[in-house]
Amino acid sequence: MASKIVLFCAGGFSTSLLVNKMKEAAAAKGKDYDIAAYSIAEFDAVALDASAILIGPQVRYVVKKLQTEHPELNITDIPMKMYGTMDGKGALELAEKLIGEK
Repeated sequence: MASKIVLFCAGGFSTSLLVNKMKEAAAAKGKDYDIAAYSIAEFDAVALDASAILIGPQVRYVVKKLQTEHPELNITDIPMKMYGTMDGKGALELAEKLIGEK
């Protein structure tokens, strides 16, 4: 089964662009990941079985709270520059680091 990588932002819309870039980067590496974007309001519904959780800069204030509430999950925020430039390759590498893959 493919590792599940989920991205969260305020509405799930801007991160959708980054998801597409990440899918392109994964395809270029020959990797098969289930990558999707959601609103932070959907966290409990979709994140609990994720291999890696990336939080967009607009809602990075929730990272520490989520890490405390869910120590079993791999959660980090997406650096502002990476997000701003829609660096799919960098975001994919960030997720892979969380998962423990190269």
